[in-house]
Amino acid sequence: MLLCARQEVALQPRVFDLLVYLVHHRDRVVSKDELLEAVWPDVTVTDNSLQRAVSSLRAALRKGGMEGAIRNLPGKGYRFFVESEIRQPERIDHKQVDDAVGPIGLARRAAAGQLWLQAATLFASADEGGQLNAEDLHQWALALQCLGRTAAAIPILVRAVAARSEAGDAAGAAVDAIALSGLHFESGQAAIGKGWLARAEDWASRLDDPPTTALLLWMKSKLAAFDGEPEQALALADAAYTAVRYKDALNIEALSLAYRGFYRLCLGDTHGGLADQDHAAAVALSSTNLDPIMGGNLYCNILWAARMFGDWARADQWTRSYQNFCSSSGMELTGSCQLHRSEVLGIRGSLDEALARIQDALARLTSDAPWSMGDANRVLGDILAAIGNDDAALEAYDRAYTMGWCPEPGRAMLLLARGEAEAAHASLEQSLIGKTWWTLQRRGILLAHLALVAAHTHRTSQAKALICELSGSPDRWPMPSIRALTNEAQAILALSRQDHEIAMRHLHLARQLWSSIEGRVQIVRLRLQISRLQLAHGDVRGAMAEVHAAQLLANELGSPKRVADCIALQHDIDAWQPAARRQMCG
Repeated sequence: MLLCARQEVALQPRVFDLLVYLVHHRDRVVSKDELLEAVWPDVTVTDNSLQRAVSSLRAALRKGGMEGAIRNLPGKGYRFFVESEIRQPERIDHKQVDDAVGPIGLARRAAAGQLWLQAATLFASADEGGQLNAEDLHQWALALQCLGRTAAAIPILVRAVAARSEAGDAAGAAVDAIALSGLHFESGQAAIGKGWLARAEDWASRLDDPPTTALLLWMKSKLAAFDGEPEQALALADAAYTAVRYKDALNIEALSLAYRGFYRLCLGDTHGGLADQDHAAAVALSSTNLDPIMGGNLYCNILWAARMFGDWARADQWTRSYQNFCSSSGMELTGSCQLHRSEVLGIRGSLDEALARIQDALARLTSDAPWSMGDANRVLGDILAAIGNDDAALEAYDRAYTMGWCPEPGRAMLLLARGEAEAAHASLEQSLIGKTWWTLQRRGILLAHLALVAAHTHRTSQAKALICELSGSPDRWPMPSIRALTNEAQAILALSRQDHEIAMRHLHLARQLWSSIEGRVQIVRLRLQISRLQLAHGDVRGAMAEVHAAQLLANELGSPKRVADCIALQHDIDAWQPAARRQMCG
């Protein structure tokens, strides 16, 4: 199989055979006639077949930044030529490596070229001879982080801090101490992380260095958010951005701006928060020296915000962008990245692929970012519920809750579907208690689901008040997902007063809003709901059209639950038609 960042890339059999043959004979140019005979034995095909296969192969290799590996030499044939694809060390500090020889010289060149596996191996070899200086240790730790081996990076960074401190490099020591703070924080060791941050602050206090100051303030903002102080986190991120604005420190400027936007989103300033994050992305892209770890933090933060606010179109764009960034930086996909992608796929794509990715994420997050294991179990519950494994989904939601993570709104919607509407309502109301960053950033999507469940449980006044709050604040909650849910709640209220026409109008609006962001799981559910309502009012043709469209999507998604719902509803339609004809004849 062909793998890119541990994920299989699907290839047609002939295209895969072409890749194998070219790789096997990569030491020479292979003629077109030889390729046609090798890949299409005993089959008469034209050069067009070979050209299409080459085009498909290049498209697949593009996912790993290697589309140029298939070289066409006019009049001669094709060759697989990876040497030209190896990233050259464009960012080499020539003062450091010009005279370096042996493993240390090779290690520095590999790190400069972002060849992280080679760099880590070579730095380890050079370390046996005691050749590494503080910057080498820093680069070695960076290579290990890019390979997803954060635990192994920690002791190397500790040595880097000691070496920089001994050399009187306060700025370098502070930067590495901040990195250690972040690694311990991500691994759930907040106390140790705060200790390293205090050490970094001590070094930074001796300096008049805006980038170091801004990096320190940024890390402090993360800890403030973790402690449930979003206002303080916003003030610190704003101070970080102000410290480096127009100071030629684009990486840190972008990072602090992205986090300022994140905290604005948490506090209800949706317009300002999104503007900050878009600005941060533009700043980062304008930098020619974006550190892989810093870039990962930037992308992950923006992507996380998109997921939490139910902005699935935005989330999909950012997950793809982050994957491309990881590929171009030579980084392993992190557990967090797989978590992000699996939730997007669970809403918009293939449930089978979403399940595979979330299981991979759970395996990696154990050491990568254990604090997000609760969120991963919440996403696992959502995917299992969409597939139809309700009991397993409830178990995943329970694990998320046990880990201190809110499993809503997925758990509530599953309970509602199982007929436990009161339990669903109680769970959603409980999820809105508190002022943690998790609750604040998801408040809109939680309120929208609560409005829907309130309508189902005949809490008309509460449902209307919530719909009014959400609809009356379009600048705060402009996301199509939230507007879709409020329209669905209005449909349920209309049905309770027997207003079929208004109910149908709101259901179609809800379905259109989910369609605008390709929320295919929700589209299937709403099409079935519309079909049942049409059938109940004698619109058989309309009901058949909706159930047919729903079944096509359910098959693409890989949801046995929704496929079964479609089949059951089709049977009801089939049974209804003869009965309707008999009634008309009678």
